[in-house]
Amino acid sequence: MNTFKDDLPLLVLACLAAVLFPFWTPLAIIIALVSGHFLVPFLRRLKAGQAIREEGPKSHLKKGGTPTIGGIIFLFSTLLVSLLAIKMPATDVLMILFTTFAFGAVGFIDDYIKVIKNRNLGLTAEQKLSLQILVAIVIIGYEFIKGEPTSILIPGLDRTVDLGWFYVPFIIFVVVGTVNSVNLTDGLDGLSSSVTIIVMVFFYIVSVKLGAYSIATFCIVLAGSLLGFLFYNKYPAKVFMGDTGSLALGGAVVSVAILLKLPLILPLACGVYFMETLSVIIQVVSFKTTGRRVFKMSPLHHHFEESGWKETKVVSAFVLAQLVLCVISYILLFM
Repeated sequence: MNTFKDDLPLLVLACLAAVLFPFWTPLAIIIALVSGHFLVPFLRRLKAGQAIREEGPKSHLKKGGTPTIGGIIFLFSTLLVSLLAIKMPATDVLMILFTTFAFGAVGFIDDYIKVIKNRNLGLTAEQKLSLQILVAIVIIGYEFIKGEPTSILIPGLDRTVDLGWFYVPFIIFVVVGTVNSVNLTDGLDGLSSSVTIIVMVFFYIVSVKLGAYSIATFCIVLAGSLLGFLFYNKYPAKVFMGDTGSLALGGAVVSVAILLKLPLILPLACGVYFMETLSVIIQVVSFKTTGRRVFKMSPLHHHFEESGWKETKVVSAFVLAQLVLCVISYILLFM
């Protein structure tokens, strides 16, 4: 059973958010908390329980049956508060919301097939990839219709480079890579939620610095919604976000970066996501070429678990690493 001491760090973060950030942040926290109060029991009654992979860490087997598809909690809060907070027309934010919910819809279909329909495979890899590329093309089309240049900022050099038509495959690669990286990070209680709060606060500060105030509002609203969701998702999780949540978060992160012309900052500013993906790539390549595994288990967070770290310690370490990476990214961009 959780004690007040267990919840104290979250309560402190919530209080800081209420003091440091706009009115919309605490409102997003409250709506997520209230939504979760009703949705989590509903998901239990629906028997929308997560199936735990037998090849994963043995300590995770006890999590079997924990409700999933909980990403609906922070998505509902983010949509409602964003529409209340942002002055229309704010086409960039509408595009970010579209991207977030389009990827959330892909994740929901996958979750629904696996959890509600009890079909283990869900969407095939080809179906997921096709839908992800389709959403990426919509983002590119929006930028072309808006007349945005095909240039991106090079962090640290204070200059841009025009990619021309290479911009199209580049953005597709960035979108698909980022979304799936965030999805891989969602493997421990509270990990993806906590890391993405840090990322969204970073992009909030960057957006304000660049004068993109509507995007800044979206970022801090999503951070607040995730903070409210974290009350249910922290260890031991009462609900998982599922692919509904993790793919949506990937869509939010990558669309913000693209519309700010900052896709090249993603590997550093979202370093935890990319370290997780890199660990999987290294593991697969190493095993197929040498028959040996570099990590005890991938993604990277499972390697630390198998090395004897407690789940909460892994999450804390990754969040701290993400915070440091965001500070370095800010310095690279503006100092």
